[in-house]
Amino acid sequence: MKKILLSLLLLTAGTVSAQEAYDGAQTETSNTFNRWSLEISGGVHKPARPMASGYYTNTPDLGQVGLGVRYMMNDRFGLRLGLGYNNIEGADESNEFESSYYRSSLEGVANVGNLLNFKSWTNTFGLLVHAGGGYSFMKYKSPVDIDGKDQMLNIIGGVTPMVKLSNRVALFGDVSAIGNIRQSLTMDGTAISDVRGVDGFIVNASIGLNIYLGGADNHADWHSEKTDFTEEFLAIENRVNKIENDLIDSDQDGVPDYLDREPNTMSGVTVDSRGVAVDNNNNGIPDEIEYSLDKRYALKGEAASSSNATSKNVAELLNKGYINVYFQFNSDKPETYSLEAINYLKTYMKDTPSAKAELIGYADEVGNPEYNLKLSEKRAKRVYDILVASGVNENRLSYTGGGEDTSVDKASSPARQLVRRVTFKLK
Repeated sequence: MKKILLSLLLLTAGTVSAQEAYDGAQTETSNTFNRWSLEISGGVHKPARPMASGYYTNTPDLGQVGLGVRYMMNDRFGLRLGLGYNNIEGADESNEFESSYYRSSLEGVANVGNLLNFKSWTNTFGLLVHAGGGYSFMKYKSPVDIDGKDQMLNIIGGVTPMVKLSNRVALFGDVSAIGNIRQSLTMDGTAISDVRGVDGFIVNASIGLNIYLGGADNHADWHSEKTDFTEEFLAIENRVNKIENDLIDSDQDGVPDYLDREPNTMSGVTVDSRGVAVDNNNNGIPDEIEYSLDKRYALKGEAASSSNATSKNVAELLNKGYINVYFQFNSDKPETYSLEAINYLKTYMKDTPSAKAELIGYADEVGNPEYNLKLSEKRAKRVYDILVASGVNENRLSYTGGGEDTSVDKASSPARQLVRRVTFKLK
């Protein structure tokens, strides 16, 4: 009996602690689902023991009804207050007797359907299990009436499959085993029980209705917080995709795009930990590009050896628009790869001290023409500032805004990239 009582206490404590853990992990509002329900049932039973010699019942025998009130603390765990009545009578061949068994119990309830995620394959069938204990007493009307009544404790456990009929009603079946503790008399009431521990034992088989109470559309029996993981899977997929995209290194400078503050650095240029091209003299030109171009076109002592043909070719490329500085949309910051074009002009100006240059900025057709005119002038001014900072005398330079370049298809993004530029005209 001590083991049974201990098991009952552990079951009750387990139900409460599981509920608390689940509540701690889930955030629920009070109107998400209905929690209260009434249970009405009836069916057959079999009082198994103790019975005096010559007394027994039919197997099974009609004569038991039940009434319950249940409260679900969440969609998985709840509590149930149950009342029951069994009318126990002798079979035709038995000595005549009649007993009335009354029972009350408080039970923990687990919604196995939600624990096992039945909703992933059905919205109609559910399953509850319940267990607990309470108080019982019996009244006897047997020919040999020793005391006329008996009081005892009970433990009960059962399984309840359900079929949902509507949002307010469910049909259920139930099989429960009831054990009586300290039952003094036999079920027929004609003898003192000599059984110790769980003195009495009855099995009930019932069919009944769950009537759901509350204003929500659904009851906890049919609600599950974890029936559809689509949103979670999509969120995880998006995070994985973002990580993959962030790790892309578009300009192949060794710094992934999500850390790269200059994701279009030209190939071969040394960058710092943020992906920005190294520019120790802060003139807007990557040091490696500046050095390599100076070495090619304008190192000290080599300017005199540059042929007139070479200078003429560079001047032709500049004047005919083969060498341009390009910009991103709605920006006056040159694309990094375009800094090489500025170096061409800077080197030519150093090689040709008498040369002067006009810088003409352009914008695409997207936006307001007046705004684009100012943007085109700002682009020309930015290139002007870089050239002056690199050592070209400002008196040899002039700049102007050419406004919108309408020579390309406005609907083509690559074409618009071509006209967001600054061109050079040598004088």
